[in-house]
Amino acid sequence: MEEVLGSFFAWIGSNWWVVFPAMGVIGWVGSAWERGARLRHKRRLEMIHAKAELKSAQAAARGKAVPAASLPSFTAPTATVGAADAPARETQATQLERLFATHDAVTARWLEYELDVAKIIAFPAMSDGRQPLTAAFLRAKRVADGLRPASAKAKLTKEQLTEYRNAVADFEVAFDVAERDARRLRDSGFSEVERKRLDTAKKLLTVAIDEAATPAERQLAYRRVREELDGLISISDEAVEVLENKVMLELGPTTAAQQTDAAPAAHPSASAAAPEPEPLRAPARPSTTPPAQWPVPSRGNGDAPGRVIHPKPQR
Repeated sequence: MEEVLGSFFAWIGSNWWVVFPAMGVIGWVGSAWERGARLRHKRRLEMIHAKAELKSAQAAARGKAVPAASLPSFTAPTATVGAADAPARETQATQLERLFATHDAVTARWLEYELDVAKIIAFPAMSDGRQPLTAAFLRAKRVADGLRPASAKAKLTKEQLTEYRNAVADFEVAFDVAERDARRLRDSGFSEVERKRLDTAKKLLTVAIDEAATPAERQLAYRRVREELDGLISISDEAVEVLENKVMLELGPTTAAQQTDAAPAAHPSASAAAPEPEPLRAPARPSTTPPAQWPVPSRGNGDAPGRVIHPKPQR
């Protein structure tokens, strides 16, 4: 065995150029595997869609209510659970309201990945249009949005309603598949250095949105997050706006600015209130003259008034 290995390494040493075509073969095998993975995901999506059709058809055959996102014929009469078991036909407005609810629910789930920077960092594939399943979901979303009527009161033909219903079902299934794939991939598509930058951005993001941190710390962490994600992940303007609103520290009722504004307002009130004590000081008169200079009333007996005695001038 040792002789075989020795001869093999000796052959490699003399024919080192074989490494280059071998690398090309390895790259071709890797690309072929990726194409096969995309094809398998596509077939998986088609199978999920087919299962949804089958489930909806079985539910309709049993006379049960059909979910809005499944693919039965909404215009077909369904049996109602009642005394007479009279057939009832669901109105078109009710069908559209159910489809709108499913459409809006999937859109809300997608916006969580588009507007939450923490989720964008954790699952970057959901915001990367280069991913095959994400691109398929975005195409399904564009089709569903384009076929959506203006309101539930819109009058549609049976073909238009069926087309919009199928588009909503494709939209929902495509999102589920893309979400599962994004949670499976996470940050595996990045290099080791890039993953370290993403981890740093996650830690800084917790500081940036921490209400216990000071405004200076939050602003610094926010700038660091933007620097770490620059060139790695593309963040929409809406997501940046949402993050900035979280980073912005709300001012309390006793801020320095309010205290500064309150100080000038207190000064005029103090000056206006200053004249109020003046009546208390008004009796204070100059008392430089001797008491003898004033007429001094003499004390009398009983209730008779006293007479005034004027002092004699000194000679």
